[in-house]
Amino acid sequence: MIAEVFIELKKGVMDAEGEAVKKALRLLGFKKVKGVSSVKVYRIEIDTKSKEEAEREVREMCEKLLANPVIQNYRIVLKE
Repeated sequence: MIAEVFIELKKGVMDAEGEAVKKALRLLGFKKVKGVSSVKVYRIEIDTKSKEEAEREVREMCEKLLANPVIQNYRIVLKE
């Protein structure tokens, strides 16, 4: 099973990388760009017996290592 984990900053948290990309795009002439957000994606291959077990384990990975719950949200998408 493959788990894709999307990690993004919570609303109100400054996204310095997104702001830098927005500025660069505008300097390159893309004046219609209103905002850019950076999102990290982890693709994790996991050997579990059920989708529920995979989700439980990946959620634990997020809470222990992959995401900072103070400033980030995460979303898990499981694919077989």
